[in-house]
Amino acid sequence: MARISTAFTCTACGAAHKKWAGRCDACGAWNTIVEEAPLSTGPSRGLGAAKGRAVALTGLSTDEPPPPRTRSGMAELDRVLGGGLVAGSAILVGGDPGIGKSTLLLQGAAAFARAGLNAVYISGEEAAAQVRMRAQRLGLADAPVRLGAETALRDILTTLDAERPDVAVIDSIQTLWSDTVEAAPGSVAQVRAAAHELVTFAKRRGVAVIIVGHVTKDGQIAGPRVVEHMVDTVLYFEGERGHQFRILRAVKNRFGPADEIGVFEMTGGGLAEVANPSALFLSERGGPVPGSAVFAGIEGTRPVLTEIQALVAPSTLASPRRTVVGLDGGRVSTILAVLESRCGIPFAGLDVFLNVAGGMRVMEPAADLAIAAALLSAREDHALPADCVIFGEISLSGALRPVAQAENRLKEAQKLGFSQAIAPEAQKAEGVAGMRICRISDLTSFVGETFGAG
Repeated sequence: MARISTAFTCTACGAAHKKWAGRCDACGAWNTIVEEAPLSTGPSRGLGAAKGRAVALTGLSTDEPPPPRTRSGMAELDRVLGGGLVAGSAILVGGDPGIGKSTLLLQGAAAFARAGLNAVYISGEEAAAQVRMRAQRLGLADAPVRLGAETALRDILTTLDAERPDVAVIDSIQTLWSDTVEAAPGSVAQVRAAAHELVTFAKRRGVAVIIVGHVTKDGQIAGPRVVEHMVDTVLYFEGERGHQFRILRAVKNRFGPADEIGVFEMTGGGLAEVANPSALFLSERGGPVPGSAVFAGIEGTRPVLTEIQALVAPSTLASPRRTVVGLDGGRVSTILAVLESRCGIPFAGLDVFLNVAGGMRVMEPAADLAIAAALLSAREDHALPADCVIFGEISLSGALRPVAQAENRLKEAQKLGFSQAIAPEAQKAEGVAGMRICRISDLTSFVGETFGAG
């Protein structure tokens, strides 16, 4: 008979260890390694061991229709879910503390309940009275949502099994505890066990389960990474505390496109949907200002125009500052290196500050040319035309590479009053009526034609 071995896991990062230690070698945290007993010893390998049952195999072709979806009536939420809520799906929602996750899901649960679904909201972080107060503030007191406050996983599953709801919201998984796991709530073992039980329940009973997850200081959902693999959809609720805009972003979706976004505005009465994010992000943009460039981007299936702002100033420090908000700092460093080495434009001795207006986060490589344009505009104190949008990827050689969905970018720009665009020369895009496109082959040509230097 196989010997049962005991595992030791770090509750901070999930790393496995052969024996207990005071400090985790993977993440450096102290007193975070706990003992975990294995769930089972696995099947016996003896000659007389019983065989498992054969699994029925089928072909890839099927006449079954796609899974039915239920729309909530919140267009931005339905868009991110891929067109609506699928029965039996498991959805994980993460975000910074206080960003509005509970508000979003309470509004979502009320919307699904008003659409005819049997909705249950289980809160492990707040008392039922606190949730009712929020519902009254949001004008949802009359929504047919059934509310519960509990942290015991066994009691929650028993309640859901008896009530048989269509959609259940669990807020949050870090507060749940299972009496079969000897670990504190929020630990790796507890989070993994709770996620497994909830996902299994969702698939077995056909209940759509929406789980709230806390995030770490790096912005990742706390707990073992396997939780994100278990669920069908992973959503991140993003935004800056100083801005009223909130972005609901899908990073994984088995029932729809990933990288889709929904835009909301935080108001006194809750989250309001934003039907035209481009107009909202550019609403406070005035006349031509040095250091400002408008990027025509794509988020999922939706074109979104955002303003990239740059400030370049002489530095008094030995190592100049590079402050980047809403963009990939590594990508910005690469663009600065290409500008210096391929175009002969140095940024040594200069502080560089970059920001995406409105709290938007842009990670698309197509923003390279707009970032370079904003940096050069700030450095040369030369404002770009107010009616011009820019997009294109920059290679390490300084060449401009084409990007996807150029026509959708141009149509969105024209809809908002832009009349000209700067794009890579090899870009395959049909001209949009009334839109003048300046096609440029490399970064050196862009610097010469736009700023009169090369």
